[in-house]
Amino acid sequence: MHPDLDQIITNARSSLLAERNSQGHWTGELSSSALSTATAIVALYCIDPSAYAELIRRGTDWLVETQNEDGGWGDTTISLSNISTTILAWSALSLVSPENRKEIESSQAWIQHSVGGTEPKLLVRKVTERYGRDRTFAVPILMTCAICGRLGEGKRAWSRVLALPFELSAFPREWFAALRFPVVSYALPALIAIGYARFFHAPPLPPVSNLREKVWPKASELLSKIQPESGGFLEATPLTSFVTMALAVSDQKEHPVVKKGAEFLAESALKDGSWPIDTNLATWNTTLATKALMLRGEDPDFDEASRRGLLEWILGQQYKEIHPYTGAAPGGWAWTDLTGGVPDADDTPGALLAIQSLAAGDPADDATRDAAVMGVKWLLNLQNRDGGIPTFCRGWGTQPFDRSSPDLTAHTLRAWNAWKDEVDSRIRAHMDRGADRALMFLRNQQATDGSWTPLWFGNEHADGETNKTYGTAMVLLALREIEEWQPVVKQMGGSAMAWLLSNQNEDGGWGGALGCPSSIEETALALDAIGAGLPRDISSDRVIAKAIEYLKTATKSGTEFPVTPIGFYFAKLWYFERMYPKIWTVSALERIKQNQATSSG
Repeated sequence: MHPDLDQIITNARSSLLAERNSQGHWTGELSSSALSTATAIVALYCIDPSAYAELIRRGTDWLVETQNEDGGWGDTTISLSNISTTILAWSALSLVSPENRKEIESSQAWIQHSVGGTEPKLLVRKVTERYGRDRTFAVPILMTCAICGRLGEGKRAWSRVLALPFELSAFPREWFAALRFPVVSYALPALIAIGYARFFHAPPLPPVSNLREKVWPKASELLSKIQPESGGFLEATPLTSFVTMALAVSDQKEHPVVKKGAEFLAESALKDGSWPIDTNLATWNTTLATKALMLRGEDPDFDEASRRGLLEWILGQQYKEIHPYTGAAPGGWAWTDLTGGVPDADDTPGALLAIQSLAAGDPADDATRDAAVMGVKWLLNLQNRDGGIPTFCRGWGTQPFDRSSPDLTAHTLRAWNAWKDEVDSRIRAHMDRGADRALMFLRNQQATDGSWTPLWFGNEHADGETNKTYGTAMVLLALREIEEWQPVVKQMGGSAMAWLLSNQNEDGGWGGALGCPSSIEETALALDAIGAGLPRDISSDRVIAKAIEYLKTATKSGTEFPVTPIGFYFAKLWYFERMYPKIWTVSALERIKQNQATSSG
């Protein structure tokens, strides 16, 4: 055992516990985003440049101050410059503060170098190439360019923005999966608002134009209906900004969605003048922290009263009614405790695992068990035909955030396994069938090298910007907990473990893949998976010791936690979260200590 393991854990746990808010749970802090800031100031400018002059000025100043040395912008202040964010920031500055000529020219030079020019046809091609068939972000980015005068003038400019069939939103909700929308399920507001803006500025010929004009009142009503109380669609600044600017430039400034959207943007601006991608990940952070801390037994700093309060808070975040945004059935959890959240298949298993760990050793009361049964059934009903689990909606389509993914499927398997003894025989049989199908999905998705590619996390330095370390670690954690369910699990798990061990960097850490810069987050994730069940021998001890030494150095013995932008947030939008390195370090080191104590015993 590493000689400093106990001290690192003590320090890291103290740091994590200190992050609790006055209500006893975790809110966290998402990174500021140049993309969010650019879209927010454009939206506010389109709504009322005078009324929001101060917010626009502060956002502009922040963009100018955080521009990368190469002239571009990344999604966070420590991210590599990318084409989407740079085009949006360049467009935004050109519209709201043309006096910043130096920054505009510098960003234009970056775009010319990366794209080959700034002609509209080149911008359109580059943006659409980045997102492929998924129009969820490509169309809003091009719309913003059109608003800012970067695609030409008038109808010609708007004709370069791909049309979105907003009239499809008039069909019954249960038809949506069959309609195969060109955007993912969570982007329904963008489909409606941007689709209408494109129609308004570049209308098609009759009879299509007549049809869309007749459908708009119904689509407009639906848009208002699905807007949350906070005004922020999904609590996301980019999505809310795109919707409000689309309506504002299309003779809809008085639309109630615009008013509430503007209020959301004004209230969600950070003190430094920037905007994050989302308000917070409170529920996600809380369930992650709970699972990490509960790997230890008794802890006076995390006592029974604290645990009971957390259990009640997490139970209080479960959706008990049909969700108006996605039509999701009752039983799921979202990533946030705010009104813009939507139940999904990562936060729901996370909540199920958290409440199970909080109730461990004490029979679950009726309220906890009932909530768990609802959550289990919610996930069972979400499972796709291929056996995998999608994020929001079953069978909606093949766009990135609607198709099945290994990380969500593995997380769901863990949740089902945790509650299998607490449900009746009928649900248990359904869970067993679902688990068999999920395992076959994971088997089909496993790469020949033993790894899995996740959906919700990536790495800017890896091929394809994927993060096989995260994906493989998440699946391996699940496989270690359900080995008795399928013999094929051992084969999958062995290959996955071999991949993780062979992708450790020389410094003892892990990045998104071998050779990518090591990070606290990815090292802790890999170590957690390894610690969940790797048989101890000389070689495994050496791997673990090197990883712990890396974490000791990188965190200064568990006292400092520099962040890395490995989070994906809808369509290749990167973020970092202050809580991740703390949570995952605690989880990994507690798991290692637990595993080594068991092995020694």
